[in-house]
Amino acid sequence: MSDYQVVDIGALDHWRDYYGGFDAARSRDGRRVVDHELTMQYIGMTANALEPGEEAGYWHAHARIEELYVFLAGTGQMGLDDDVIEVGPGTVVRVGQDVWRTWRARPDSTEQLSWLCIRSGGERLPKLPDDSQRDPERPLPW
Repeated sequence: MSDYQVVDIGALDHWRDYYGGFDAARSRDGRRVVDHELTMQYIGMTANALEPGEEAGYWHAHARIEELYVFLAGTGQMGLDDDVIEVGPGTVVRVGQDVWRTWRARPDSTEQLSWLCIRSGGERLPKLPDDSQRDPERPLPW
């Protein structure tokens, strides 16, 4: 068997229905820790949704983990150290180590603020994935 797994996290409008977190004390509506459902070694991912006007309610920073926030729906704001930036569909924010961050869905957002947070640590990725190989002779499956 090949080394892959598939999980269906559902459509954006159903992400809010999920209740979860990294542990019981950090669980909330609209958070799904996808890497707890898959055998992931080097990356992690959460699927998140906040109602308009809802906020994280806390700041956090990581010493070893880099995060990538990919906003898919709604409008919101992120606090990044002393800055506040606007976020919405198509906004991608990389947050490095030791940067304090928080977020909220704008009260005037017409829909839930939905985003993926992708976490990674460990070795730097090469600019060009140098561990890949191509097989132009292998027939395509469709």
